[in-house]
Amino acid sequence: MVSGYVYDPEVAAARARELRAALPSWATLLFALKANGFPPVVQALAAEGGVDGLEVASSQEARLARDLLPAGSVVAAAGPAKHPGLLVELLAHGVDVVHAESALELRRLSRATQQTGTRVSVALRVNPARVDVAGTLAMGGRASAFGFPEPEVPAAIALATSLPGLDLVGFHVHAVCGNRDARAHAAYVGWCLDWAERTASAHGVDLGWLDVGGGLGVSYDGESPLDLAVLATELDRLRPPQGARVVLEPGRWLAADCGWYAAEVVDVKQSYGETFVVVRGGINAFALPGTEDFPLPLVVLPVDEPREPGPRAEARDTRVTVAGELCTPEDVLVRDVHVPQVRSGDLVVMPKAGAYGWEFALHAFLGHPPPTRDVLTATLPADLTLEPTP
Repeated sequence: MVSGYVYDPEVAAARARELRAALPSWATLLFALKANGFPPVVQALAAEGGVDGLEVASSQEARLARDLLPAGSVVAAAGPAKHPGLLVELLAHGVDVVHAESALELRRLSRATQQTGTRVSVALRVNPARVDVAGTLAMGGRASAFGFPEPEVPAAIALATSLPGLDLVGFHVHAVCGNRDARAHAAYVGWCLDWAERTASAHGVDLGWLDVGGGLGVSYDGESPLDLAVLATELDRLRPPQGARVVLEPGRWLAADCGWYAAEVVDVKQSYGETFVVVRGGINAFALPGTEDFPLPLVVLPVDEPREPGPRAEARDTRVTVAGELCTPEDVLVRDVHVPQVRSGDLVVMPKAGAYGWEFALHAFLGHPPPTRDVLTATLPADLTLEPTP
């Protein structure tokens, strides 16, 4: 192996069933396909008792959704830069709802319906003026390329209802990523329900769709995980607007635990008092840890018969930085983690790599072979699920 991912689709399916059981009966559950588009994982998530459909953000994702999903599944399309050709392709793939991000996009979408001879349901993506929930990334409550600022929503409603081919069905509010505070997240959903109902009533919108986004956080660093029982209790107290389909669209929370990333150690070297483990497949194969500074767990899997003959570079009982093969100092997977032993020819393995792994990587930079993807066919060592060594 050079570098690659292995997935256990049943882990993702079990997460979907677990979340489904915690959600109120009025909730529709979609999977954000950008998190993991590996077909066996998607099919497992969409199996009986799993998600109701997918959220997509490109023509390729829309085609994949229709190829993999069972009949009757829901597909919603999002993204801040839907050009005219993409909108035509989304309609051709039969997406159910398009989350519109701007006035120009609404006009483009209307023209696309005229070109394709179709009508389409539209939800306005809204950037709230204030968001009282925190996460690893914020897309709402601040200046952003995403959606209509809240004060512009009345004008957007008027435009959407005036354009041919568009059926305005509601709103999309996706404010944060990576929130692990269950009470705060339920309160955010409650705000979305209240705001959407008031806004729809004030402007004559027949509210049939309210997407409250994803944003459920995963604990990568040993901190307290999202309390699903608390989330279930708090959501159960909410009452959605009558007739509205309320959508949650997590990606990371459903898929993170189903994947592992492994890369071959090429070299172990010291530089000015620091130890570097250099692997094949850094951010060109797994960009998430470095770009979002997530301290993912790391395990060294010994390889006693390496492919290369001769002496092996080695480090023992020390803290290391794991760097990749790209010609940039930014190519780092993890920094300052303890390893008992690591040698050239061994494998470093990172669990919780099932979300924003293969899909999020910089495959083209330098043209190294992309990481492989496969379904897990053997039992992994139990210590691969350990949290980072302090």
